[in-house]
Order: sequence, then C-alpha cells, then structure tokens
Amino acid sequence: MAAPLTAIRVLLTLALGLAAGAIASQVLASPSLTLREALMSNRPGPGSKADPPTIGRYQTDEGGQFVLDRSNPIPLLKFEDNPEIWVLQAAAGPRGDTIYRNDIGEPMLRATRFGGMTVFTQRRPDGSAAALEGTSSPLRIAPLSPTVLFNRFYQASVRASRAAQHQVGFETREDATPGAAALLADAAMVASEALVGIAGRPNGRALLSRIDDVVIAQGPRPAAALQKGVLTVTIVPSDGVAGRPSSRRIEHAAGVR
Repeated sequence: MAAPLTAIRVLLTLALGLAAGAIASQVLASPSLTLREALMSNRPGPGSKADPPTIGRYQTDEGGQFVLDRSNPIPLLKFEDNPEIWVLQAAAGPRGDTIYRNDIGEPMLRATRFGGMTVFTQRRPDGSAAALEGTSSPLRIAPLSPTVLFNRFYQASVRASRAAQHQVGFETREDATPGAAALLADAAMVASEALVGIAGRPNGRALLSRIDDVVIAQGPRPAAALQKGVLTVTIVPSDGVAGRPSSRRIEHAAGVR
C-alpha cells in the first residue's frame, strides 16, 4: 500500500499548491482584496450555495425587520414598523458592494459581494448589520376604491394636524380614478409620515407652522414643493409606487436639511 499512499499524497500536494496559487493571483489582481477575503471567497458557505432570495426578509442586530424586494428593475424596501414603501436606486460601490439609495441620494442599504447586508436609518446613520431570515411576499400597494380614499385623506389630515398642532388639510386636484386612488392614498400617507417626522426635529414646530394644506397633484414626474403654505406632492399614477416622492424628499421640500 506504500506506492498508492505516496501517489495520493502527491495529488493532495499538487491540489493544495494549485489552490494557493489561485488565491495568490486573486490577491495580486485586486490590490484592495485582503488575503482573508480571498480565502473567504473560495470557502464554501451559505452565500456560495444559493443566491439571496429576490424578495427577502431581514432582521437587524437591533431586532427590527425589513423586506427588500428586488423582483422588479426598481428595488423596494419596507420596514416592518413603518407603512412607507421606499423606492431605491442601486449603484456599484467600493470593493464590489451594491449601494441602495433613496430618491434624494441617501444610502439606505449596502450589500456586500460576500452576502453581508447593512441598513442605514436616522437612528443608526452609521449602519446596522442585518441577517437574512427568509423569503417574503412582494411589496405592493393594495388597490382601493375612491370612497375609501376619502377616509385615508381624513386620517392623514388628523395625523398631520396633531403633529403640527394646527389644522392641516389634505386634498387632491384631479378626480380620483380607480386606477389612481391607491397611489393618491399612499402619497397622502407618506406626506403625513413626513410631517410627523418633522415634528420630532429640534426646529420641527417652526417648519410645520408654515404648512396649512397638503395637495396631492398629478404630473409628469414625482416631486414635492412648498409655496405660500401649500405643500404640493406630485405623483405619476402610471409608475405605481415609484411614481411618488419619499417622505425624506417631502421633508426636504418642507425645509429639513
């Protein structure tokens, strides 16, 4: 058995030599790649067995959860404790990462090529690690009738008025067609979320004192603007959830920086 055993040892030595050479060439080809990362990229693991799900539910190290929906060209994000669906733009980051930003350019997620995920929030601007929990259902705005839309506008007005400590009306310029009703209601909800968020800022009361009405309008592109006490939120119903500005963009229109 000595000869076969020697042959096996020779084959193992050759295999280890080839693997070491491949790792060394990988490190030399990418100066920003450390030896530890090169070893990890060649090590079997959960990320190497299957790609992350197209629609995944993640849990942060603080215990919160969020859903990242990449089933469409435009990624969507939703935190479990907030009704807003965030529309993201994906772009290549350093060292092969993917950075997901909101509509005013703020980073909200960072996905590494090794499968790691970091979420950025106002409470944790430096980032919080997140781990995949499993798959989830798609993020969608549920359809509703124009009759229900009136109640959603009323609820948004009550929340915004309470936050501003004065009456803030909600209205729409165009007739609410069945196809646009859901997005109109969603835009009103997001606008009220923005006003509630402003109220919690140091200068929030002063900013909210300038807002008397919120108007949901339809136009060629999503936008938000404040003029003469009227906060106008422009939506594009044909674009779905991607056709309205985020709460952060509405906050900026109201003067938050």
